[in-house]
Amino acid sequence: MLCVVYNLDRDACAREIRAATRPAHLEFMKALGEKVKAGGPMLAPDGETPVGGMFVLQVDSYEDAVRVARLDPYAQAGLFKSQNVTVWRWNTNRPKDLK
Repeated sequence: MLCVVYNLDRDACAREIRAATRPAHLEFMKALGEKVKAGGPMLAPDGETPVGGMFVLQVDSYEDAVRVARLDPYAQAGLFKSQNVTVWRWNTNRPKDLK
């Protein structure tokens, strides 16, 4: 099962929280290994300023995706004003090896 985790940053203190927590977040994402099929920051119209992030997980269940999303160090630090987890079907340009 694929799930998209879509996060939007809080307005207040987001830059400071993101900077302080970024190393732990990157290690967390790296530790997920092959479960992460794609991911990266959501950016403001300037193409530079982070305003959130998204990643696609391959998991056994929706509950697994929710658990992973909540364990993200960014989420634990209170960076997000919203965090959405949605089951997703990859149709366009789907990798052949994806289950």
